[in-house]
Amino acid sequence: MAYVPRLKSKYNEEIVSALKDKFQYKSVMQVPRLQKIAINQGVGAAATDKKLIDNAINEMTTITGQKAIPAKSKKDISNFKLRKGMPIGVRVTLRDNNMYEFLDRLIAVALPRIRDFKGINDKGFDGRGNYTLGVTEQIIFPEINIDQINKIMGMDITFVTTAKTDVEALELLKQFGLPFKNQTTIQQ
Repeated sequence: MAYVPRLKSKYNEEIVSALKDKFQYKSVMQVPRLQKIAINQGVGAAATDKKLIDNAINEMTTITGQKAIPAKSKKDISNFKLRKGMPIGVRVTLRDNNMYEFLDRLIAVALPRIRDFKGINDKGFDGRGNYTLGVTEQIIFPEINIDQINKIMGMDITFVTTAKTDVEALELLKQFGLPFKNQTTIQQ
């Protein structure tokens, strides 16, 4: 029997039926699902120090369990000493089992390690059912060894869903266990 991540089985067994009942979907195929998680880390000082990109790739690969790739600049900007094609960041796109494993570790281990954590903000929705969460330090992930860090950098984690509205996406992410603070209503 193949290994199935905990949150993937939770989605299939519990979340689908809960969302179908709440939003009165006619078919289980209408129920929103998580398509992918995209993680981006900008490394602004990489224009002058090339080792920062290599360190960021190693850290992102360690955190996600999937090889990270450098994000390259699209145009020249002389004020920032930036040339087209220079690596200025790192990105990873997680799907299927890797996505569910990362989400499980994010919810259970990494988010509670944030200093003075009171929940994540529910203002990061884009109007199309996608949610972006900003993390200020990569050291909240237990895979990172603090002694080997030479620079603390943040990252953006984007949850791409098939939800049509932000309300549906918020409910989906709540069902997965993302700890949102001050449960306010989102405009449709």
